[in-house]
Amino acid sequence: MITHSTPGSVRTGGPSVRIGALVPLTPPGWVEAGRHLLAGLELAVREVNEAGGIGGAAGIDATGTTGTASTTRTPGTADTPGTPAAPGGRPLELVVRDTAADPQRAAAAVEELAGLGVAAVVGEYHSVVARSAAAGAAALGLPYLCSSAVLDTLTDEPTDLVARLAPAQSHGWRIYGDFLLAAGHRRIAVAAQPSVYWASGTRVLREHLAPRGGTVVPLDMAALTPAAVCDALVEQRATALLLLVGHPDPAVPLVRAVRSDRRLAEILIGAPAGQPEFATWAASLGDDGAAIPFLRYLPEHLGPLGTRVGRALREQLGEAPSFVAFEGYDTVTVLADLLRRHGTDRAGIARSWPHVDTEGTRGRIRLSRVPGIGVWQWAWPPVQVVDRDPAAPGRFRVLHTGPA
Repeated sequence: MITHSTPGSVRTGGPSVRIGALVPLTPPGWVEAGRHLLAGLELAVREVNEAGGIGGAAGIDATGTTGTASTTRTPGTADTPGTPAAPGGRPLELVVRDTAADPQRAAAAVEELAGLGVAAVVGEYHSVVARSAAAGAAALGLPYLCSSAVLDTLTDEPTDLVARLAPAQSHGWRIYGDFLLAAGHRRIAVAAQPSVYWASGTRVLREHLAPRGGTVVPLDMAALTPAAVCDALVEQRATALLLLVGHPDPAVPLVRAVRSDRRLAEILIGAPAGQPEFATWAASLGDDGAAIPFLRYLPEHLGPLGTRVGRALREQLGEAPSFVAFEGYDTVTVLADLLRRHGTDRAGIARSWPHVDTEGTRGRIRLSRVPGIGVWQWAWPPVQVVDRDPAAPGRFRVLHTGPA
């Protein structure tokens, strides 16, 4: 049974500290990203519980040594407790809800999770969905730590209830713009589908490139076929084409059309949103999917914690973990640290964002207020521009790194 005490404070009737998790696990959500995000969340929950839970005295180091060795797998849509905590602590429990990239479904899930008594909500990959979740959480007085969504305007108004680990889109995409300029590209076509996220990315690039001699040529994918895009690229004399579109459609046919057009042999194809990060990209496109630069939020070299977590994630996923999996792990690590030090009271969690000082897989995580960003923000995670090596598409090449 879940009981409510003072406003903004929630206790569970059982021993677990419940955390709501929003993850896209079914289409039209990006299922592969959701699977990696959930893997990171789950791994961190298991390790927190093995290390003593919330209030436990055990510790965990970069080698993964803890006082217990049991593990559990949280199903994608079940309310399943994590590994039992070591004596002295309360275990974390993930309450997972599938958003399927649907903002309304996410808002309903947040309302449900608030009623179930979760201490906070974490997760979500899709920016427009995370925006809906953030609005619902703020209205309900429920802390929300966003893992992966980057849209600058995560909330309409500033709020102390929402925090984010992923970099703001304006930060990452400006770094991508710097990469394009350094590579000699000044006339850049943007093939975009209708979306708040894609429109925001286009605006960031245009505003960043224009003062530096760059031009953004918009191509409306709601009106153009892949063949028509190829003709437009020739006509506009573009030297780069950015894919601001969904995967696999229309991204895959668009890449194939450009790669097979002899007129466009020298054009750079880019995908700042990160589509080539995942294995399905390589499986869909093979060699055609290589040499397409994208943004990735990892350091060039992982430290001991990141290396250990990377090995564990690889074992859990059966493949190399994406940066999204590391984002999931860091999210629970930060929240668990706050719960240990400041308690499980919702209002107390929200007051604690400025006190975050946690070692994550990708560096030290601290939250601050960034001008133009209405939520507490890690400023900034490491940012890379990466592509798949044409000589070995399963291997990534770091082409450019952004400032911290």
